[in-house]
Amino acid sequence: MRTSPAVGTTAAPGRRRRIGTVFAAAAALAFAGFGTAVQAGAATAAPAGATWAKTPCATPKHQGELACNSLRVTGGLTAFQQEQAARTGITPRAANASTPSGYGPSDLQAAYGLTSAAASKGSGETIAIVDAYNDPNAEADLAKYRSYYGLPACTKASGCFKQVSQTGSTTSLPSSDAGWSEEISLDLDMASAICPNCNILLVEATTPTMANLGTAVNEAVKLGAKFVSNSYGGSESSSDSSYDSSYFNHPGVAITVSAGDSGYGAEYPAASQYVTAVGGTALKKASTTRGWSETVWNTSSTEGTGSGCSAYDAKPSWQTDTGCAKRTIADVSAVADPATGVSVYDSYGITAGWYTFGGTSASSPIIASVYALAGTPSSGSYPAKFPYAKAGTTALNDVTSGSNGSCSTSYLCTARSGYDGPTGLGTPAGVSAFTG
Repeated sequence: MRTSPAVGTTAAPGRRRRIGTVFAAAAALAFAGFGTAVQAGAATAAPAGATWAKTPCATPKHQGELACNSLRVTGGLTAFQQEQAARTGITPRAANASTPSGYGPSDLQAAYGLTSAAASKGSGETIAIVDAYNDPNAEADLAKYRSYYGLPACTKASGCFKQVSQTGSTTSLPSSDAGWSEEISLDLDMASAICPNCNILLVEATTPTMANLGTAVNEAVKLGAKFVSNSYGGSESSSDSSYDSSYFNHPGVAITVSAGDSGYGAEYPAASQYVTAVGGTALKKASTTRGWSETVWNTSSTEGTGSGCSAYDAKPSWQTDTGCAKRTIADVSAVADPATGVSVYDSYGITAGWYTFGGTSASSPIIASVYALAGTPSSGSYPAKFPYAKAGTTALNDVTSGSNGSCSTSYLCTARSGYDGPTGLGTPAGVSAFTG
């Protein structure tokens, strides 16, 4: 488990988001990736490790709205930059928007055994990204990211990129929002990083309510997407079973949902029995055969990957853990720790440039894109089931260390060999665990 010599918490309005601290030992520890979470607007000295704050959409503006699950690095050095410093002897500038400071496509593809698949697969597949409000710079920012990393262009003119409202309109889009635009940039860039040959469909909900976001999910499926990523969540409720049937029961479609950034505790729609719930890890380079290592992402008692036992949603037949009678979160996982975060280009509402993001908002589109590389799901299937057929095999990287909080049934909040709540069955080691 990642530990901290000093941890603080702050309660935010609406849904609580973790605000805590974890200090790096030194920049020379190139792969430590430790950092400090700070409240937005707070003045802090930049330590060796990264500092970050929740994105504006992580705090709902109105009652009944859901929150995005993303955090943006604001200072200090990320794991990517620390590795650069150790290799070159030159310390990069902290939070420098002129150059990437997080992991890029080649890093993520290498970490998850996807380099070959990313180069050769995905053509003809469509990944849908569901978010709220409009990002007026979505296409331009996506072009910047893809051009910088040498990925093929993906534009509206070519038909590769499409941006629509929750009703499918390409001209009558929701009002623009800077916070959700950051989330949109993160999601689009992660889909590009993992599946550069895929088409991308951005479906923008009018507001971040379950009804509107759910309608956007349905529209994504109606428009032909077989892979739908959702990087938002909120508290569970007795209405969840009706939301399941109204918005998420789409056989033959891989629907991924971020598990949340608030540490141990179940969120919806990650708790839906019809989706793949995606937890978060800290990802660092390592002197191993794989070349990378992962632990549960946990910054503090109030910030880290979500996990837990649903209070309302039924357990799907393919989940066989015995410590939770209902739906257990998560199924699989991918990088989410902002200290070991991913590079994103964004320009709406903030200084145009490169930023590093974390949160399970990063891990959801990564996993949706792995499903896309694996190919169209079989008709009538529930793709959340696919990884369970490969449990305990080399098709998944089993994450066995770390915790995201305290719980009475230890595996629901603590990593172990085999299935556990924070990381599920593990992270991708190629695409074979995501086909069926």
